[in-house]
Amino acid sequence: MNKVEEFNEYRAKMNDKIVGSNNKILKRIFNLDTNAFAEGSVDKKTKEMIGLSSSMVLRCDDCVRYHLGKCFELGVNDDQVFEIFSIANLIGGTIVIPHLRRAVEYWEYLKENGND
Repeated sequence: MNKVEEFNEYRAKMNDKIVGSNNKILKRIFNLDTNAFAEGSVDKKTKEMIGLSSSMVLRCDDCVRYHLGKCFELGVNDDQVFEIFSIANLIGGTIVIPHLRRAVEYWEYLKENGND
């Protein structure tokens, strides 16, 4: 199993456990997240790019990986990804640089291995 598959499998397994806890608040948060990234006035690709930038500023490596995977699936190209990275680093400051390094590494891995 490659690291993309490992990440996606772990995320799905843990999400199932969390949603399966039958906690109404957590279920609503997960539902809100799903609906927020659905097609709407703003297309999914743009929403995922916003999610990627926000996740970098918030320094959430799991979130960055997730949104990079979605951006990859939706056809975001290298120039777009690096522009997103530049905005995130401008807004987030130099503290985001370590997350940028890991994001670039994961993006390269996605390009070499796919998102399956």
